[in-house]
Amino acid sequence: MVDYRKFYPCPNKGILDPLCGSPEGYVTKDGMWAAIPLADSKKLAIINNGEWVHTARNYQSAKNYILKEIKKSK
Repeated sequence: MVDYRKFYPCPNKGILDPLCGSPEGYVTKDGMWAAIPLADSKKLAIINNGEWVHTARNYQSAKNYILKEIKKSK
């Protein structure tokens, strides 16, 4: 029996992120806030009601910013 993992190698091993737990983005349930990844870096653009309001360094800081702004507006 042949090992199928050696038969179908992953050609893009270098681009895979070894650290898991950082999703591609974040959207609130009501859809008013979103954090989307920027194409040229690992930063995330934070969008509120269709407007770019902030740029975050990573997923966790983007989510914290959004939750803080939601809490501030209530």
